[in-house]
Amino acid sequence: MAKRGTCLLFTVAAILFLFLGLSLPVLLSGNGGGVGGLLRRGLTRIALLTRSDELSRAIGSDSTPVRFELQHGDTASAVAQQLYGAGLIRDDRLFVDYAFANGLDVQLRAGVYFLNQAQTIPAIAQQLADAWGAALRLRIFPGWRVEQVAAAIDGHNRLGFSGAEFLQLAGPNAWLDPEQAALTGLPPGASLEGYLFPDDYSLPPNLTALGLRQALIQQLLARVTPRMLADAAAQGFSLHEVLTLASIVERESLHEDEDARIAGVYRRRLAIGMKLEADPTVQYGLAPQAGTWWPQITQAHYRSVDSPWNTYLHGGLPPGPIASPGLSAIHAAIYPAEGDSLFFRAACDGRGYHNFARSFEEHLANACNS
Repeated sequence: MAKRGTCLLFTVAAILFLFLGLSLPVLLSGNGGGVGGLLRRGLTRIALLTRSDELSRAIGSDSTPVRFELQHGDTASAVAQQLYGAGLIRDDRLFVDYAFANGLDVQLRAGVYFLNQAQTIPAIAQQLADAWGAALRLRIFPGWRVEQVAAAIDGHNRLGFSGAEFLQLAGPNAWLDPEQAALTGLPPGASLEGYLFPDDYSLPPNLTALGLRQALIQQLLARVTPRMLADAAAQGFSLHEVLTLASIVERESLHEDEDARIAGVYRRRLAIGMKLEADPTVQYGLAPQAGTWWPQITQAHYRSVDSPWNTYLHGGLPPGPIASPGLSAIHAAIYPAEGDSLFFRAACDGRGYHNFARSFEEHLANACNS
């Protein structure tokens, strides 16, 4: 009886061996779905058990954010190679296997991420897929001043630092490493107002205040291309001056399709030595009031707000930006629309557009009757 049982067991084992031997090549050809995909994922998970130490070990301890962009259609293999090339992982094949085994290879989301060398492969893979809410999402809007960024930090329930800590790094006398200082042209004693690029950010969970500051500056330097900087320099404008003008355009314009026209007005005023007389520069010199960062102003404020940013009192560009300009406003400051208008004011239809005028008399005629 025992002998017959042994033979039966041997026969079943042989049949299973033959089945698996014949079927595995077919099953393993699955791309992640169906029985083949499930089997491949299961076998990959088993294989990864022997590499758990490698998965739990980051490539380094440097937590400086590294900008990483994931494009639509990027495969896990392509992403792994880019991560390896950026010095964020030491084994691209291990990243692919981990992502596949955990189903993250089909969840990778296009976008701009800020990673660092202190993150493990699982942490990076989960952030790129935003699995289980691993990534910290932070949105900075065009036209925000640095204090508004700090307020957003205080309103975020997952950041491990305060807005006050961030302001210590981004406020007046902000220190930059020599390379960033050379790239940005930040004047001594200046704050990082205008350099905190507005965008949607995906950030690592262990982010620090310094890490966030570096990520925002990196994004600015990535979006303002060398060609844009060269074209600005050919016109006699530094990046600091471009951002200063762009921040005024950002605060004046409600519609991006008007950015270049508004920038054109200010560029023509600068060219003939006319004061900019921009209302947002007056607002910038006022303390926030009644829950708004940009208080309403009156005619009296044009002369009474004693601030170096008040362009009704001072000629030329103000000492620095008044807010964080978006890419459209930055582009407009470098490539303003041609024309001969020197004035503009809000149109009377309430849509947020402006009427432009060549003379002050025409400008007065554009006033709303109310």
